[in-house]
Amino acid sequence: MSRDSPAAGPAGVGRRELLAAAGVSVSGALAGCSGILAAEGNQINVAGSSTVFPVTEAIASAYTEENPTTNIALSKTGTGGGFGNFFCAGRTDINNASRGIAEAEEEQCGNNDVTPIEFPVATDALTVVVNPDADFVDCLTVEQLRQIWRADGADRWSDIDDSFPDAELELYGAATTSGTFDYFKEEIVGEETNHRGDYYATEQDRTIVQGVQGSESAMGYFGFAYYSENPDSVKAVAVDNGDGCVEPSLETAQRGEYTPLTRDLYIYVAKESLADPTVRDFVRYYMEQTTSDLIAEIGYVPLNEEKQAENIDKLESNIDEVTA
Repeated sequence: MSRDSPAAGPAGVGRRELLAAAGVSVSGALAGCSGILAAEGNQINVAGSSTVFPVTEAIASAYTEENPTTNIALSKTGTGGGFGNFFCAGRTDINNASRGIAEAEEEQCGNNDVTPIEFPVATDALTVVVNPDADFVDCLTVEQLRQIWRADGADRWSDIDDSFPDAELELYGAATTSGTFDYFKEEIVGEETNHRGDYYATEQDRTIVQGVQGSESAMGYFGFAYYSENPDSVKAVAVDNGDGCVEPSLETAQRGEYTPLTRDLYIYVAKESLADPTVRDFVRYYMEQTTSDLIAEIGYVPLNEEKQAENIDKLESNIDEVTA
């Protein structure tokens, strides 16, 4: 497993941001390590989902406060971009993922001697948002959402409902490299239908917030954490899956009421990277945090203790295999 950081990320990745916590760098390209950090090998490289990013960012920040000689480089590349360009290419230790790994990605990993280990880390209520001034819409059915987001779908709000304004839809959503895109397409648009391409696609969820905030005709979708950060900037739309309107929340996701947009979030760890004591110590720490209030504060449902125990058992079993 290569421990070198890639020189550049895929197209569309955002600008570099430095976390306040020492040792955690966030960049469009995974940060390289230098000096004593590189010499000691205390480098962990993480790419993948922008939805899972806030969880890993917060846990990495807390970890590096306790372990200041460890450098954790984080990059938002989308789930698919992370798997295809970095993780399965042997260039990162961990991939954040808002969906399960695909068969083609597993094959790519295998061709590069990378063994992915899946760990669920939280539950998300994928959230559809509109402008706060769009007082004409509070709830949409799954079929209405399908009308909006399918290829050759509705162009104007009035195409969905005669009572809605005769205004052109302005749409913001996940890029095709995103696990959020894959999940939304499967659950809302449908596997046999294409997701429309004439929308503003981005891996930067805050860009979606800004776009929707700036237009009364706008709609977007992203993970609940980004809505919970911006409840006054955008309005969450309730979803009716046939049993009435249900608003996205940690409670409705936890109770299984918010369907079909409740989903599991994951990290994938390269088994080979667990031979590195720095990586395995961080992953152990990560698993310990998955039942904590930190997850809920970010805007996701924490794991229960049973799922956490399953993760820890899986992790320790794999560590035993690579260190035997």
